[in-house]
Amino acid sequence: MKLTFWGAARQVTGSMYLLELASDYRILIDCGADMEREEVPSTMLPYRSVFPFEPSMVNLVLLTHAHIDHSGNLPNLVRDGYEGQILCTAPTMALSELLLHDAAALNRRRLNKIHGGKRRKHNKPKIDTTGMYLESHVKETMERFVTLAFHQRFRVSPQLAVTFIPAGHLLGAAHILLEITENGETKTLAFSGDLGRKNYPLLVDPEPLPEVDYLVCESTYGNRRHQATQSPETIMADVIKRTCVDMPGRLIIPAFSIGRTQALLYTLNQLNAQRGFPSIPVFADSPLALRSTRVYERFTRQLNQEAQEFHEDYEELFDFSNLHYVEDLKRSRAISNYLEPSIIISSSGMVSGGRVEQHIQVNLGNPYCTILMIGYAAEGTIGHQLVRGDKQIKMGKQELTVQAHIETTDVFSGHGDLDDLLDFVKHQKPDRLKKVFLSHGEYPDAMENFRSELQQLGYDNVEIPAKGQSFQL
Repeated sequence: MKLTFWGAARQVTGSMYLLELASDYRILIDCGADMEREEVPSTMLPYRSVFPFEPSMVNLVLLTHAHIDHSGNLPNLVRDGYEGQILCTAPTMALSELLLHDAAALNRRRLNKIHGGKRRKHNKPKIDTTGMYLESHVKETMERFVTLAFHQRFRVSPQLAVTFIPAGHLLGAAHILLEITENGETKTLAFSGDLGRKNYPLLVDPEPLPEVDYLVCESTYGNRRHQATQSPETIMADVIKRTCVDMPGRLIIPAFSIGRTQALLYTLNQLNAQRGFPSIPVFADSPLALRSTRVYERFTRQLNQEAQEFHEDYEELFDFSNLHYVEDLKRSRAISNYLEPSIIISSSGMVSGGRVEQHIQVNLGNPYCTILMIGYAAEGTIGHQLVRGDKQIKMGKQELTVQAHIETTDVFSGHGDLDDLLDFVKHQKPDRLKKVFLSHGEYPDAMENFRSELQQLGYDNVEIPAKGQSFQL
């Protein structure tokens, strides 16, 4: 069999791996959007496929989890001719539907902007619509989803069996274990997906894999360890007290709508229910956050034991008396000028678009405001500038002086760090594991450091594949 790395190869995003069996059966593991791909000018180019292979020749898709850098190209795959099933867990299907429809709506707004809101009948310019699927494509894609339970060994054929194993990281996220029989010999191959961390709010701990012949492992935190040593509740209680009680002022938290926002709301609910924290208004300013929170509520039994016990004791995981979901844009703009102490949770987490930009822009010059960054912010984003400590930030046509307090914490990071990654691989015996492939990480810093650490532990066959590179297994 042959494994080709078509995404997340020497970069973080765009996870996509094509496995071709001797029988000519083709399996695509993840089909993510490449967030680091250079944007192609949106005019004067014909439509181009986003895939370097023929989608109609793929027989099966396996999806580790819902995040757009793992699922975001599925509608393009279907649009370009894929006719098979998409296997994943039930929560992954539900969250993928939300994220893909959200992406389709964004694509529609972009296309409308390109056309100036008008459809021309003659001399209509050709545009590059690469990746710009619409709601109809998402609907067709969702019809191909088939869900499997964790630990359910699903035999696709006499030659192929698939098992999903809990990975933490996000509701429904899985490691994927493949058992493949060719020429009377069975080989095992596993994909880590995104590795979660232990004791994360709401989520189960990532489970180890059984011993395998080949392992594809993410390396996002391949050169980093988490800095936060206190619990999420303790860290949040401290920043809220200093910002909203002692000052009193406003706390703005940029957070992705799926995953981080639910962890935050759950933590704030714990503070309200168990620590008698002051009743400070909390605004969850994201329609997608509301919809995804409802998905989390549907799958309470797949959350960790602490969350299930909290739900039994208090009946609600995310809803508390001073929580307000903000759906319409007019109200979103109004809360930026709310005069009383408050907490605003809004997307995007990197401050790269979304409603949070308005809140940041209005409050950047407010010395009574604290902006708490709780996740990674890529270079080139406003979030990155804030974390870096820039004193002047350009937003739109304005050059703004930063007078708000900027704080950071990695306590809500959903990725396992270097120690977690090493522990994950160490469940494999070095003399049994034929090869480790590193993906989904910054190159060379994170990937090369992780490889060096593994080699010191006796794992000699560690590869860092380039995009398009193939390996015979």
